[in-house]
Amino acid sequence: MPGATRAQHDVIVIGAGLSGLTAARALTARGLDVIVLEARDRVGGRTWSQPVGAATFDLGGQWLGDEQPRVAALARELGLATFPSYHRGKKVLLTRGGRGEYDGTIPDVSALVLLDLEKSLRTIDWLMKRVPLDAPISSRLGPALDAVSVGALISRFMPSRTARRLVAAAVRVVFGAEPHEVSLLHFLFYARSGGGFMKLIEIERGAQQDRFVDGAQGLSLGVARALGARVRLGAPALGVARDADGVTVTTRDASLRARHAIVAVPPQLAQRLDWSPPLPPQKEQLLTRYAMGATVKCFALYDRAFWRDRGYSGEVVTTEHDVSVVFDNTSHDGKQPCLLAFVVGDAARAWSERDPELRKRTVIDALARAFGDEARDPTGYLEQDWSVEPWSRGCPVGVLPAGAHTSVGAALRAPVGRVHFAGTETARVWCGYLEGAIDAGLRAASEID
Repeated sequence: MPGATRAQHDVIVIGAGLSGLTAARALTARGLDVIVLEARDRVGGRTWSQPVGAATFDLGGQWLGDEQPRVAALARELGLATFPSYHRGKKVLLTRGGRGEYDGTIPDVSALVLLDLEKSLRTIDWLMKRVPLDAPISSRLGPALDAVSVGALISRFMPSRTARRLVAAAVRVVFGAEPHEVSLLHFLFYARSGGGFMKLIEIERGAQQDRFVDGAQGLSLGVARALGARVRLGAPALGVARDADGVTVTTRDASLRARHAIVAVPPQLAQRLDWSPPLPPQKEQLLTRYAMGATVKCFALYDRAFWRDRGYSGEVVTTEHDVSVVFDNTSHDGKQPCLLAFVVGDAARAWSERDPELRKRTVIDALARAFGDEARDPTGYLEQDWSVEPWSRGCPVGVLPAGAHTSVGAALRAPVGRVHFAGTETARVWCGYLEGAIDAGLRAASEID
């Protein structure tokens, strides 16, 4: 029964993802008594590294991007090896009209489509630079940008259907959501926090630049090892009660008392906690309006990387299929060739309801269309659907719809009494990424005296 035991701590951290663990580490270094409660039987949150075939692969977040110094520094400190994501060779574009090949970041399209894309990207870049990272809605253009979705921008200002579909595919992959579900202001803030929209979708000098040899979960595992018994697994927080002197967090079998608490779980999960007294209306509505992106990672294993032999990078962009993008996900030593396909947005939300064999055939058919019949004979196949994961409810990130920043955005990072909020959604830099998780954890820790 909750309330069976009581203990006094300086800080209780709810959630043992990278953000919560970062906060706990920073506070422990200051000599504070910290405990971390984690619902799962593992640490790492939306990172999860597991043996697949002859290698360890990331079922969740996996990349170390360019200009992500805090993640890079932590990896060095923990002795975690990284390696460049493979991207040499031709890329493939699949559309309703056929199949094309290209080099570079932007597919080889007609001059008119290319002009449309370049004009749109320049507009995005111009608008993005006018969005403050601390308070996006405070800019002169903020309310107008928040009043519409990314989908509305695409529909109104991109005459080319092909250009619209290419940008929409990129938005789906970055957010795990459809363009009409994302506030334009939120999109611009998110892009600026990561150094620009193109940086978010590029490999070399972009967000997908490097991978971890033994998986990105190693970051959280390393921090958790140092925290030791302070991290309690299989201990989901059920409720948070706050008063003038501190916070009481209840679990299934305990009632824990501390001067402060840090909530470092996805917004929707934070909203589901039993809050006493109830959260202020702005904070509660903000958490409620955050919708988690929907992402399924599909791993096709092979006995050799035949696409590399034929001069392909393994990258595919599709505009008319359940699969949105594909990457070469081969292990660092080449011993486990792998193609990684992403199903995102609306397609991902319906994915778990479909027959497993049909799902596999859908992915393999897309790979075969891109790389030929050799792709039809994988030696193994695995899916990870984050939408059905109960302690994440989606991936890669929570998304705000049009109007949310205007009405409730000011509550994003604001503490509620002695309760503070972390998680990558609250980051000012690299929001939605591992770097953002660290940034948010350090910021939340700095709020506690």
